[in-house]
Amino acid sequence: MFCLGIEKDLELRELEENDGDDLFALVDRNRDYLRQWLPWLDKEKTRMDSLNFIRSAREQSAANMGLVAGIWYRQHLAGIISYNSIDWTNRVTHIGYWVGAGYQGKGIVTKACSAMIDYAFFDLQLNRIEIRCATGNLRSCAIPARLGFKREGVVRQAEWLYDHFVDHNIFGLLAGEWIK
Repeated sequence: MFCLGIEKDLELRELEENDGDDLFALVDRNRDYLRQWLPWLDKEKTRMDSLNFIRSAREQSAANMGLVAGIWYRQHLAGIISYNSIDWTNRVTHIGYWVGAGYQGKGIVTKACSAMIDYAFFDLQLNRIEIRCATGNLRSCAIPARLGFKREGVVRQAEWLYDHFVDHNIFGLLAGEWIK
C-alpha cells in the first residue's frame, strides 16, 4: 500500500475502504466550497458513493494506471491528491488535488505535490508531470508555479462546471527540471 510520510503531521496514504466515512464527511462539509472548481460533487451524494470512489481508485492503482491518496494532516483526512492517470509509454502522469476549506493556506497541497513529484520522478521513473487548473482558480494555479512548473498554455472550455465551461491552464514539469 502506498504511504509517504512528509513531515510529523502530514502524510499521504492510499485510501482504503474503511476511509469511506471520513471521505464522505469531508466532501459533505465542504460541498459548497468544492463546488466552485470541482465538477463531480453531484455524483458524491452518499457514503456509498465515496466507498465506490475508493474501490474504483484501488482498482486503478492495482492496474498500475493511477494512484489516489488521502492527504492526512494531524491524523485527519484533509483532502485528496492523485496521479489521475499514468501513461507508461510516454512516462507521463497528471496530478490532481483538493483539500477542504479549513486546510487551505497551510502549505499542505504544495508539500503533498512535492512528495508526489519526487515519487513520480525518482521511484516511478516518469519523465513528465502535468497539472491542469481552471484559469480562475488562482490558489490552485499558484501551486505548480511555486513548484517550478512551466505554464504551457490554456485549453479553452476544457471542463463543464455545472452550468458553464471553464478554461484550464496547463502546467508541465520535466524530470530534468525538478530541483528541490
